[in-house]
Amino acid sequence: MDLTHYLILSMLLFLTGAAGFIIKKNVISMFLCLELMLNAVNLAFVAFSKHLNQVNGQIIVFLVMVVAAVEAAVGLAIMIVLYRNRGTLSVDDADTMKW
Repeated sequence: MDLTHYLILSMLLFLTGAAGFIIKKNVISMFLCLELMLNAVNLAFVAFSKHLNQVNGQIIVFLVMVVAAVEAAVGLAIMIVLYRNRGTLSVDDADTMKW
């Protein structure tokens, strides 16, 4: 498989994640779609890194994975507080910061 196949797969994953992020109204689904988009970018970085025979893309992938882990931890904390205070995880019910 060459670079084109990996980039097409990465593009499809990213577009699926972006469409899900825009369409979904549940916070958990939105975070899962965001993770899908981050993984699509990681796939593109690794594909370019392999194609160019450099490790720079793999280093960036490691940094993106660290950011994704932090985002998941902070997102989970926000979801727990949102559910405790509002009783729902719907984005429409969480559009204001008033409790």
